[in-house]
Amino acid sequence: MTELVSIRDAYGRTLLELGRENENIVVLDADLSSSTKTTLFAAEFPERHFQMGIAEANMIGTAAGLASCGKIPFASTFAVFATCRTFDQLRMSVAYPNLNVKVVATHGGISVGEDGASHHAIEDIALTCALPNFTVIVVADATETEQAIRAAAEHRGPTYVRLTRPSVPIIYRESYDFVIGKAIRLREGKDATIVANGLMLSRALEAARLLATEGISTRVLDMHTVKPLDGQAVQEAAAETGAIVTAEEHLLHGGLGSVVAQTVVEHRAVPMRFVAIRDQYARSGKPEELLELYGLTSQAIATAVRQVVSEK
Repeated sequence: MTELVSIRDAYGRTLLELGRENENIVVLDADLSSSTKTTLFAAEFPERHFQMGIAEANMIGTAAGLASCGKIPFASTFAVFATCRTFDQLRMSVAYPNLNVKVVATHGGISVGEDGASHHAIEDIALTCALPNFTVIVVADATETEQAIRAAAEHRGPTYVRLTRPSVPIIYRESYDFVIGKAIRLREGKDATIVANGLMLSRALEAARLLATEGISTRVLDMHTVKPLDGQAVQEAAAETGAIVTAEEHLLHGGLGSVVAQTVVEHRAVPMRFVAIRDQYARSGKPEELLELYGLTSQAIATAVRQVVSEK
């Protein structure tokens, strides 16, 4: 049975460790500390934890002020509130002055489940990628979360990190050298490449294993950083495998598929397909049921790979 581990718990633990290591790290939350797991930090460092209430825009503005004074603020809430509700503050208070604010958002995508469209963040990557100066990261498991949060703390500049609500399969058994903007090649292949991130990465690996039984050799890239994108990895995939499929828990427009396609068109056009949410909001339902309903499955990825391979 596949072991599932909470990446939100990994975030909470890592944030606490960072707080012990660096007194300039402060944490802000918007009445959701128990869900974002910043309660661990708050319990040990109450004087460095700011509970902002249901006032997400004010939280981002306050984080910007703290950053301007030399602090390293981590602001957390659900992804839909961290981006849609606060976009003007992200734009004018964080991105424009290029301040060192870390927005770490939980409950990304439709795997939030029964809470419905009001809580499904399916535009967040597009919104944050559109902001100059922002770095945008989507993590796939607990180990990667730990590494990404540490990298975000070290990185200078506005950073958005997206976490999921449900526990996810372990992909990385041991810590590794996470580098912002550097994709990880998890599987070699010569016939096509799957570029994925977040909870879709485990599904991409499943699809590659299924395709191998059919004689289709598929490379899998963990594109954890959507911005800046690892253009070299994409160009190599296009040149060496000749076909690319992207897989993401996000709207097709403005997400991972969009930025990968831009790189492909600019450098080496090859057949492409996109496994993503089409132009719609999702209904309420159990996470796995929603992922199935909106085509975010290993089977859908495998079908897309078969299509691009046939077009080479």
